[in-house]
Amino acid sequence: METTIQIKKDLKDRLNSLRLYPNESYDSVIRRISELAIDDEPLSKETIERIEASLKDIKEGKVFSMDEVKKRIGIA
Repeated sequence: METTIQIKKDLKDRLNSLRLYPNESYDSVIRRISELAIDDEPLSKETIERIEASLKDIKEGKVFSMDEVKKRIGIA
């Protein structure tokens, strides 16, 4: 079953820019984008906790510059 939807010009322009080839249908573009939005492998609880800990370290300034990392591993 087909239906008609109304979208604003800026969204239509964005959909046009996401086409893989000039004549790709909007249905195909929207279907491809919507499939990307579904995560088949959600993050585990452990991974989320590690990300949160890393973000906390960043906020607290517990980070190293690339030069510091190179020195620590002996490639600078």
